[in-house]
Amino acid sequence: MKRISFAIVLTASLTLGGSAGAQGGAQQQNRPVLEQQLRERMATITRQRLQLDDAQMSKLQAVNARFAPQLVALATQERQTRQQLRQQLTATTPDQTQVASLIDNLLRLQKQRIGLLESEQKDLSAFLTPVQRAKYMALQTEIRRRADQLRGGAMRGLRGRARMEPPR
Repeated sequence: MKRISFAIVLTASLTLGGSAGAQGGAQQQNRPVLEQQLRERMATITRQRLQLDDAQMSKLQAVNARFAPQLVALATQERQTRQQLRQQLTATTPDQTQVASLIDNLLRLQKQRIGLLESEQKDLSAFLTPVQRAKYMALQTEIRRRADQLRGGAMRGLRGRARMEPPR
């Protein structure tokens, strides 16, 4: 749930942040309220789609609290490594040694992520049926995809506005 909430909050902050300017201060003040509303909405959606009882929902939140920080950290490291790799590949003369190191690092991070996901699934299997786990995985994928779409739109908007705004 925290991972889902994080994706939604990140998406919302990027989307809302795209219109920052004078509204920035107000949005920062409302952020905790928005985050709480998103968490509640995602909990409701998850509970409904997976048909969870109170005990299952509580256990799901505990599992997410345990794994989400590690998964978020790995995703951040993967994104940074991909950005560095992209920079090397678009350079006039890419550093072969650096590219090899970045590829090795990316593979190491992906293996770590898979290991965490396997551990998470093992924990989830203690209180979710296989069908509930499959639905949960689909829900996570759906939310991640939507967050990526919104984040991409927000980032395109920020790049476009940066080109249009005069230098200060």
